[in-house]
Amino acid sequence: MHSCVISKVHINIGDMGLFLSRMHEISERWNTHIIFFDACRMAGMSHVESALFHAFRALKDGTMISSRVEIEALLYASGSRQIVHGMTFGVHQGTNDAYLCLCPDVPEAMEIVRTYCSTAEGEDWESISDEKCACLCSLFSITPEELAIVGPERIKDLVLERVALLQVYR
Repeated sequence: MHSCVISKVHINIGDMGLFLSRMHEISERWNTHIIFFDACRMAGMSHVESALFHAFRALKDGTMISSRVEIEALLYASGSRQIVHGMTFGVHQGTNDAYLCLCPDVPEAMEIVRTYCSTAEGEDWESISDEKCACLCSLFSITPEELAIVGPERIKDLVLERVALLQVYR
């Protein structure tokens, strides 16, 4: 995988178009990829790392579905080939808890991007509440039967399986 740095951040986006334009300018200037994942839809850090791994492998292998690795990462995060669905795994207008990924890590770029967010390091985003488990089951079409077989404590494994299966369904 590319050498990525992943941070947990809070970000408030007023104008989505302007925000995306600024992030694109920063990524172009510093030759890095800036990817934000909506933490509410992610099953923790391993989910983020898996989506990045698969997206950059698809880039290297020339098998990407989308035209940009940032979108490819969101598609893998969502476990879907549908760009509309994948985009919901990115940030949205308003207040966001997000995983910020810089690939490769460019400290100068990170310093600029950080002016748009505040840190959430130290917050527990790995625990999955019953409410989040239900949300993940809905997002990834995990049936009650499936969850009963493996147990709710293994929801992350089921999500990671969906992420990996996207490679098979290409």
